[in-house]
Amino acid sequence: MIRSKKRSLPDEDAELVASCRAGNLDAFEVLVKKHQARMFTLAFRVLGNHEDAGEIVQDAFVSAYRGLGKFRGDAAFTTWLTTITVNLARNRLQQLLSRKSREVCSLDDPIPGCGECSRTHDPPATGPSAHDLLEREEIRQRVQGCINGLEPGFREALVLRDVEEYSYGEIGTMLSLAEGTVKSRIARAREAIRDCLKRVVGEF
Repeated sequence: MIRSKKRSLPDEDAELVASCRAGNLDAFEVLVKKHQARMFTLAFRVLGNHEDAGEIVQDAFVSAYRGLGKFRGDAAFTTWLTTITVNLARNRLQQLLSRKSREVCSLDDPIPGCGECSRTHDPPATGPSAHDLLEREEIRQRVQGCINGLEPGFREALVLRDVEEYSYGEIGTMLSLAEGTVKSRIARAREAIRDCLKRVVGEF
């Protein structure tokens, strides 16, 4: 059974939101710094593309700032922000799928997030070899590829549950779905991921 993450206390965000409404941009900057990493992870898991995920997160915060007047505080700010991010990511994904866009990843490209990769130096004697690093990155890409292979609605539900660890009820509210439908989508998505991962593991 998945345990829920410890989220930011609603009262803490509520004070920041109130300060934002009063015109304090510094308070909104605090909210951005507080939640942007998590929103980026969410957007990336849905889209499978760093550039698109970054743009979606920026748009999500802009939309959130403009919509603060409509935020009633019935749910935590982070839940409201997550809903905005998911909706924007869903729209972007539909656009990508309609254009049949495909992102080709090459093993010759730098490993994402590796600031040292462009420097020439010998790897540590006790560290993983370059071959191991590339193999891990290829596996990571293939796992993300398994997620990308899910239908958008199933992908969103799975990411919100297994990555963000929201409850079924919270996910239902975010996606405007009955809780039973959420559970069904997640179960089917997990089964599809398991089948895909079996093929990936078999290749390695």
